Amino acid sequence: MKKIILTVTTDISYDQRMQRICATLHAAGYEVWLVGRLKKTSSPLPDFPYHTRRLKCFWEKGKFFYIEYNIRLFFWLLGQKFEAVCGIDLDTIAPAVLVGKLKGKKTLFDAHEYFTQVPELIGRPRTQRLWEWIEKRFVPRVDAAYTVSESLAKIFENQLHIPFGLVRNIGTPLAVEPAPTPDKSYLIYIGAVNAGRGLEQLIEAMQQIDYELYVCGDGDILEALKAQAVAQGVAHKVKFWGYVKPQDLHQLTTKARIGYLLLDNKSQSYYYSLANKFFDYIHAGIPQITSNFPEYQLINQRYKVAELVELRVTDIVASTQKLLQDENYYQKMAENARLAQKELCWENEQKTLLGIWEKVLGKS
Repeated sequence: MKKIILTVTTDISYDQRMQRICATLHAAGYEVWLVGRLKKTSSPLPDFPYHTRRLKCFWEKGKFFYIEYNIRLFFWLLGQKFEAVCGIDLDTIAPAVLVGKLKGKKTLFDAHEYFTQVPELIGRPRTQRLWEWIEKRFVPRVDAAYTVSESLAKIFENQLHIPFGLVRNIGTPLAVEPAPTPDKSYLIYIGAVNAGRGLEQLIEAMQQIDYELYVCGDGDILEALKAQAVAQGVAHKVKFWGYVKPQDLHQLTTKARIGYLLLDNKSQSYYYSLANKFFDYIHAGIPQITSNFPEYQLINQRYKVAELVELRVTDIVASTQKLLQDENYYQKMAENARLAQKELCWENEQKTLLGIWEKVLGKS
């Protein structure tokens, strides 16, 4: 059995993409190790079918965290025997490539986002140049690479001059109830509660929408959004759930009337994204109101599962009212979502994933 190691800086308790990937590779016969971080707030890990390791750091954020984590990861990898190591995003690619090459083993790169263009790097040119240097120094040395959207694959191929496969961040559809009736539902946002996610505009739009909004997630601007809801007189119909476990979140989402995926375009990482919540809403069988960005345009042209909008309160209100007031239009879009599940599912994406790994290592 070939031992492979996948490395992240996230808390692997909540990283659903990595859980899917590792479970798929394990089922294919690889001995899989997923290495992440251990935070002070980390929960005990469930019984995953693959091996896990969490590295504890003194620093929990900022440049000192990244330096410390990469050093710890380098020496941990150095002490392991393996056939291949996969660095997930730029914040783990350096130790993965360095140790992989030192040991003469295969290395892979999984880009979950446009890392050098994330919102956190806007206005920080020195830090941005450092990550760009890491990208150019290490990524071209890998044996295979893949990412989450067609747009990003093309960008990376043009910049780094190596091929990138496409493994989209799509889950497995669960049982879906019929589309909710208008008199017993709510609107829903799922995901990180951070700047740039259109939540400020969505809450302002609730002044003109006679429905409850469930905000399911946690993040940096949660308290600010609660204050905004109070100030704008919508606190009685905006419910903040905080973090919700995946199995409970799916149940909440299937009972919602409309899902929201709203991003600003200040960051190219957001502009070229293909967020997992886009597919979560499809798998819940509900229409969604989504940013008018390239990847969502591409899929919506084929499946017609979303109202695509600009990040303006007027657009959010107009599209919401259209779905709420035109029941035939709503039900058609809900049916489109249920039909799209048959193609937009992990069962199809995993074939590409396994093909990439088999090309590098041969069959497990």
